[in-house]
Amino acid sequence: MLNRQWLTFFKCIQTGRFKTYRNVSTSWSPVGAAFNDQLRRKVDIFGKNVGLFGVHELNSPVGFQVAQENALNEMEQLVEQACRTPPGPQVVQIFDRLSDCLCRIADLADFVKVAHPDSSFREAAESTCMTIGTAVEKLNTNIELCNSLKNLLNDKEAIDSLDPDTRRVAELFMFDFEISGIHLNKEKRKKVVNLNVQMLDLNNSFLLGTQLPNKIDRSAIPEHIQHYFSIQKDYIHVNSLHADAPDDLVREAAYKIFLYPNPEMLQCLDQLLACRNQLALLVGYESFAHRALKGTMAKDPETVMYFLSRLSERLSKRSEKDFSLMQEIKKKLNPRCSELMPWDHPYYSGVLRAERFNIEPGLYSPFFSLGACMDGLNLLFTQLFGVSLCIEEPEKGEVWSDDVRKLAVVDETDGLMGYIYCDFFYRSDKPNQDCHFTIRGGRLLENGEYQLPVVVLMLSLPHPTASSPTLLTPGMMENLFHEMGHAMHSMLGRTRYQHVTGTRCPTDFAEVPSILMEYFASDYRVVRQFARHYQTGQPLPQNMVSRLCESKKLCAAADLQLQIFYSVLDQIYHGKYPLPKSTTEILKETQEKFYGLPYVQNTAWQLRFSHLVGYGAKYYSYLMSRAVASMVWKQCFMKDPLNRIMGDRYRREMLAHGGGKVPMFMVE
Repeated sequence: MLNRQWLTFFKCIQTGRFKTYRNVSTSWSPVGAAFNDQLRRKVDIFGKNVGLFGVHELNSPVGFQVAQENALNEMEQLVEQACRTPPGPQVVQIFDRLSDCLCRIADLADFVKVAHPDSSFREAAESTCMTIGTAVEKLNTNIELCNSLKNLLNDKEAIDSLDPDTRRVAELFMFDFEISGIHLNKEKRKKVVNLNVQMLDLNNSFLLGTQLPNKIDRSAIPEHIQHYFSIQKDYIHVNSLHADAPDDLVREAAYKIFLYPNPEMLQCLDQLLACRNQLALLVGYESFAHRALKGTMAKDPETVMYFLSRLSERLSKRSEKDFSLMQEIKKKLNPRCSELMPWDHPYYSGVLRAERFNIEPGLYSPFFSLGACMDGLNLLFTQLFGVSLCIEEPEKGEVWSDDVRKLAVVDETDGLMGYIYCDFFYRSDKPNQDCHFTIRGGRLLENGEYQLPVVVLMLSLPHPTASSPTLLTPGMMENLFHEMGHAMHSMLGRTRYQHVTGTRCPTDFAEVPSILMEYFASDYRVVRQFARHYQTGQPLPQNMVSRLCESKKLCAAADLQLQIFYSVLDQIYHGKYPLPKSTTEILKETQEKFYGLPYVQNTAWQLRFSHLVGYGAKYYSYLMSRAVASMVWKQCFMKDPLNRIMGDRYRREMLAHGGGKVPMFMVE
């Protein structure tokens, strides 16, 4: 008899939901065809609204209040149960159920508040985030609850009876108590909760502000470039840096307007940094960076700064050479204004690559249709892990936008592994940032079944047209592979406890699987499997892939230098406090020391640095994870990127554990 996991797999084949894109003269796999087709979802007038992600309470915004109350009621019952359970593995299991019941609603709300097109859903979700976040902070300072865990960890006989995974999860829960000031007196613990709640509010305000456009009087902008921007009555609204615009004046105007300092945002950032520092000092750390880096691969800010400084020293001559090349080509194309400025770096590095290697994105895009790229991911995962992607039709009310696709991830042996919702297309009310969101973590349930993980991948790709499917530039293709690396970490992280499932691991390790996927996206042995012209079926010539890979080495040092600058700035903001100067003055000094291009007066790039919220004191993670991913690639996949033995080993020794093992042990 077929179990429910295999039934899901067969169901998506039998329903005939896979359609071939009409203008394609080559055949795609079902998943490739689905993403290359103009989505034609059935209109279901009489069907039952199952709620967002199948959570029945969430068929309307008011359902967040119901789901929230259900979670809080379950939380109270589990807290009571944990406090009366004698030392043993059951205590850890209850703690994990407690974590799961809150994360299931908090993580979902965290996504909905930024991505749902309906403002009433976004507002309801944001309110739930605040309520659940406050409840979590109160739990982290609950003495009685902490003592139930402490009794276990202090009981030698009980702790010796725990298996390594359970012991690590117990220690991680205790770590959460410790960094929240459980050792403090009642008055100070209350202050910790208040600071955390204040930080939640400031995080939301800052994150929202990073996405808001700036406006300027229309008369201030030369008429011949106004059409590049949004015009509303007498004002021009600038909502991005327009980094790829070929006109130097457009990029300059966008840079100066979009990054013009907003006094309210400057104040918000100052308050956020002050709150973080106050919290860190209160619970016993030298700085917020010391608190944030506890438990990471880097361990402390001193190690991070040493890593960044040494890397900068090694790159300095190469990055100077890169900037010199960019300045030469700017001088050639624009002799009247040849000084290289920050708004020039992305554009002229692209011009250099295109000129030297003939890699104009338009030449590549026809070979990288969205369906072809999804086909490639499916083939890669099948060959490496024995895992395939299967299109499923979402039920009424399950998704927040009609263009969202749902993927079932199916293992050849174990059946259904989880679900990936693909929110890939541009919407005006959606953050213009590629992201992975955990909606539900995987864990072993009390009845022996496995709670399947659910994630969302959010991109901002162009919509298909009447004559072609969505065509990706090489950069978009690489970003898709990167984000899918996070998704597969979530799907294949088969942990017993949801507290350490998938990407719930130290930040400087969480980026390793995603960055590793970029190596696969750049290897011809992988790319040749899927890169085919969407109309003719002609494969992408090997010399074009080779040129693309070689081009990435050009200006790579300058690109890394920019990331070092961002990482150092992040460390300084979260280091010794009070800050010696304003955040803008620190930006200017850090840019001059660690970047190489001049600071532009009356700009405040830090107010667009959205990673200060989710990656506060941890932005260096991208660079450190890149070093680890490079090592994994060289040792495991460089010789043969489709080697199943190495794929199984990588899955077994790294992906499967999520955050359940110390990262350095897995790396070694």
